[in-house]
Amino acid sequence: MEHIRTFYSEIIDTSRGPVIVEGPVLPENLEKMTFHEDLAAFRPAPQQFKAILGISKLPEGRIIVCRQDQLVVGYTTFVYPDPLERWAEGNMENLIELGAIEVINDFRGSGLGKAMLRVSMLDDAMEDYIIITTEYYWHWDLKRTGLNVWDYRKVMEKMMNEGGLEYYATDDPEISAHPANCLMARIGSRVDRASIEKFDRLRFSNRLMY
Repeated sequence: MEHIRTFYSEIIDTSRGPVIVEGPVLPENLEKMTFHEDLAAFRPAPQQFKAILGISKLPEGRIIVCRQDQLVVGYTTFVYPDPLERWAEGNMENLIELGAIEVINDFRGSGLGKAMLRVSMLDDAMEDYIIITTEYYWHWDLKRTGLNVWDYRKVMEKMMNEGGLEYYATDDPEISAHPANCLMARIGSRVDRASIEKFDRLRFSNRLMY
């Protein structure tokens, strides 16, 4: 499913100066930007920058960035779920995943994560999608933040709520592996009942038959 890309932006004042939060960013504009070296939570920054460039070129791919001038200090990705994940099994064109959200440590606590989610959901096209995110405590930056898993989860939930994502129960084995893990989702206002029911079957595919 592909939509005409409409661009949105917001300026956030931080202790380190104003930051532009904008997107979905077109590949040709993203290529002109520089990726901060501290954006390395998932893989080394150059490799991660290459990965998000690839996502920006996909029909369903959306990249929201935080930048100062042309320096990217945070980003969020939206893309179809990995084909090996449960969430791809339904082959749903209207289900996308908030795959990653990262902000460099210098801007933690500045509200950039919430701002990226707000800007993401300004796009009317999002009303056609079920948007999910899977939160696993082993991906969380507990060491740097000094938070325990429960406090970190509260922070994550509050941030996701800013984009309208809410907690949804599931029997997915990876999520069920630890009580702090969770599935969160936002169901767009134009998503049809059949798609919602299919999503429900995906959430509990260990118990229900297709």
